Amino acid sequence: MKTKNYFFALIFTFTLASGYAQKAKKQPGTVWPVEKADTWYKAHKWLTGANYIPSNAINQLEMWQADTFSPDLIDKELGWAENIGFNTMRVFLHSQAYKQDPEGFLKRMDQFLAIAEKHKITPLFVFFDDCWNKTNTIGKQPAPKTGVHNSGWLQDPGDPAYKEEANFPDLEKYVKAVLTRFAQDKRVLLWDLYNEPGNSGKNEGTILLLTKTIAWARSVNPDQPISIGLWSWGLEKLNALQLSNSDVVTYHDYEEPQWHERVIQLLKASGRPLICTEYMARGRNSRFSNILPLLKKENVGAINWGFAAGKTNTKYAWDTPLADGSEPVEWFHEIFNPDGTPYRRDETELIRKLNSK
Repeated sequence: MKTKNYFFALIFTFTLASGYAQKAKKQPGTVWPVEKADTWYKAHKWLTGANYIPSNAINQLEMWQADTFSPDLIDKELGWAENIGFNTMRVFLHSQAYKQDPEGFLKRMDQFLAIAEKHKITPLFVFFDDCWNKTNTIGKQPAPKTGVHNSGWLQDPGDPAYKEEANFPDLEKYVKAVLTRFAQDKRVLLWDLYNEPGNSGKNEGTILLLTKTIAWARSVNPDQPISIGLWSWGLEKLNALQLSNSDVVTYHDYEEPQWHERVIQLLKASGRPLICTEYMARGRNSRFSNILPLLKKENVGAINWGFAAGKTNTKYAWDTPLADGSEPVEWFHEIFNPDGTPYRRDETELIRKLNSK
């Protein structure tokens, strides 16, 4: 991406977002005023954490289904996070896990929040996702494909499910049930409504479900802020919809520091607090050593992809599978080995230092 492309894409996005914001005033619930968003952000310590899934889960269903939910492992791994000063985690839900067992799913969320609170971690939850495998099946999940990054991760609701309006009533029940249960729960940091909408070639096809999801969330009007993370500058209509309906601005960036810094400066034009909810791909020179200090300097929340190496296989690069399952020359993501020892102790020491641990 070139600098001028960022600039023109942002100008167009902010122009469209202004139009969406005017329409949003007529919908249930309202986007927070900038002053409210600033007050909320200032009430928290600098936010640092990781995208989290237990190392024994290949995807969101394996994390949340009753037979494979692992509170003891979650407790142990969140202890590692607490030890390096992390105070938040980004955690993906899945609508099928709720549909299979609504009350049990909500109880497991409550149990997760109790474990997180024990470790002084306030997580944010993600509802929908346009990334990786198109279909999902309740029950036993597949084994990881050897040496393949995120071989079992699931889209939610999937493809073509995301565009089939017959599915929307069940999705509405799911979103509203989760938000209603936890709308005043101080253990929840914020609600991330949709991960990378438009990914996997869906492009603007996701706009219908995203618009519905925003309306469902605003009708509940939770105490916590709502956001939909920006991730691709080419999806201008989606970006405008996301930006105009976010109480705080979240975004993904796996680029080198000079490009990441340009994104930060451009997004500051929103006037809202910024949280980077995905970064850190060592093979692309997005590292803790060069990005985390930048995010702290700019007072931008920092949530990297990857935590403990496990069944997601995200120590392997997106586009560089190793069919023999051998160790990559350098891990793409992840901070810890499965036994809790750091992959790179200099990185965990830097994280601890920046978090004043």
